[in-house]
Amino acid sequence: MNEIEAAADMIIQAKRLVVFTGAGMSTESGISDFRSPGGVWSRFDSSEFTFQKFLASEEGRERYWAFSSSSWGEMVKAKPNPGHDAIAELDRLGRLDCVITQNIDSLHQRSGIPEAKVIELHGTAWWVNCLECGQRYPREQIQERLKGGVKVPRCDSCGGIMKPATISFGQAMPERETRQAETKAAACDLFLVAGSSLVVYPAAQMPLIAKENGARLIIINLTPTPHDSHADITIHDKIGPALSQIVERVKALS
Repeated sequence: MNEIEAAADMIIQAKRLVVFTGAGMSTESGISDFRSPGGVWSRFDSSEFTFQKFLASEEGRERYWAFSSSSWGEMVKAKPNPGHDAIAELDRLGRLDCVITQNIDSLHQRSGIPEAKVIELHGTAWWVNCLECGQRYPREQIQERLKGGVKVPRCDSCGGIMKPATISFGQAMPERETRQAETKAAACDLFLVAGSSLVVYPAAQMPLIAKENGARLIIINLTPTPHDSHADITIHDKIGPALSQIVERVKALS
């Protein structure tokens, strides 16, 4: 039995499957990742876009919004790829408990997975939050202001500082989503990693939490990860083709 067949069999046997996704899912939809060679941080200095610098000055906020807007067009054009579609198919088959994702592109929801089943550990680029009163705005609405010449948008309700609802360097992880992810990881019996290098903490802790609580672990990633030694199955391949093959076998055997 090869790894694809073995992974499909594990999914069929599982009672509570949690899927964990990282940048490798998004790159197959044409969205640049941050850490790989040629990625975002090879073109920009990440130290210039910390949460602290965003809060510290209008100049820092202007620089952040210009940087964030430069990648917005890419995200808007992106569509769910076969990997997203395969995970959504697992949900339609009644085999998915939830998706925990490091991605900010909302492609899982756009593939058809219900919002309530997607835990976004690093936030979402599709909304903008006022850091003072908590008012939330659709990102498209704020982008129109930026196109019109506004360099640093302010909240309509209180005039407060606004920021995309993503987690920046130096910004605290969202407490509710982090607790929810830890709870889901601890309660599952199969944890499937798809497209994460598993080097960014605390997100990278999730598969270890699952394993420590008795779950089996599948890791699908183009390159090896630090957690491969903990996995029951490792598949070093593109996410879309690998997941598509696995799900097709799940459907055939169900």
